[in-house]
Amino acid sequence: MDNYPMLDLFWTMLLIFCWVLWFFLLFRIIGDLFRDHDLSGWAKAGWMILVILLPFVGVLAYVIVRGTGMSQREARQAEAQQNAFKQYVREAAGPETGTNASDNSVDQLHKLSEMKSRGDLTEAEYTRAKEKILARS
Repeated sequence: MDNYPMLDLFWTMLLIFCWVLWFFLLFRIIGDLFRDHDLSGWAKAGWMILVILLPFVGVLAYVIVRGTGMSQREARQAEAQQNAFKQYVREAAGPETGTNASDNSVDQLHKLSEMKSRGDLTEAEYTRAKEKILARS
């Protein structure tokens, strides 16, 4: 350790961090290129060639020119994935859950209890309506 002072260690760590950060940005750019449906195939190929042949200049140019759209495309993709997941859960849950008969009967029972507490229903009417709702579900 005598031949490698602390400042050199920090400098090496900073370079490694920047190198990893640059690779992370490079892969994000490549993913964004293939995610963008508005960009033509030739434009995608041109950006890929620029990013591969002149990596630092290409990455910086891409971030400057198309950086604002990257976050918008990523947000749209995340929203689409979230909607697809919700749709899958709805389909997988089947007709027994969700806004179906069981939830509907719970809502109806709640409304009945509110009506009874306000005095709109008598005890006999409340019991009869409750039995009908429970018999349906």
